[in-house]
Amino acid sequence: MVRAMFAPFPFAGHELALGAGRALYWPAEQALLVADLHLEKASWFAARGQMLPPYDSRDTLERLADAVRETGARRVITLGDNFHDDAGALRLDHHCTGMLEALTRALDWVWITGNHDEELPKGFGGTILPELKIGGVILRHEARAGETAPELSGHYHPKLRVNVRNRHIARPCAVMGRSHSGAERMILPAFGSLTGGLDANHPEILGALQPAAKIAALMPAAGRIARFPLRQAAG
Repeated sequence: MVRAMFAPFPFAGHELALGAGRALYWPAEQALLVADLHLEKASWFAARGQMLPPYDSRDTLERLADAVRETGARRVITLGDNFHDDAGALRLDHHCTGMLEALTRALDWVWITGNHDEELPKGFGGTILPELKIGGVILRHEARAGETAPELSGHYHPKLRVNVRNRHIARPCAVMGRSHSGAERMILPAFGSLTGGLDANHPEILGALQPAAKIAALMPAAGRIARFPLRQAAG
């Protein structure tokens, strides 16, 4: 049973649940899905002279471990851009290396590769794949425009920007498109701690989900999914 921090919703004939911490849980598969961890992003910037607090990997992995405990997941599937660059794993400190080794050893772990980490290190546990299909749903890093099969992806780091009482607020969100035939595809929010975000209404996001009759941003709120309709990309 998924706890209150995760809000259930139907997707492509399955029940999924989106968490406030930006992870997606698939109860029937006992699988936790996370996109865009971007581990060691801060150290990548530091090497180029832009000093950031060096705790992003630890925070990301601790939140991931919390999500595993919260859901009871036995499987973790990452949707690409797991490290910020191909050498990111070499920069992990001892604590983070131990955490990642423990997680990949304890769980059925699948690394899906992304554009930032096409050459994932083989020193950690888990299976490395370019994409995966489960229950008729394609899991890949970047949404493929024109795809007609159900699809879960990451890459774009969507954020919903809203005006609340004259305050501009931006929050990570998922973006789901539904075609005229009812086929559903969804882009997950970035899970990593230093990932920034692209406006959910950005033409790149809307275009990636075409063809779509409806596109909406999804956010968990009080155990339910709040949906915010988005304008659609031409074509």
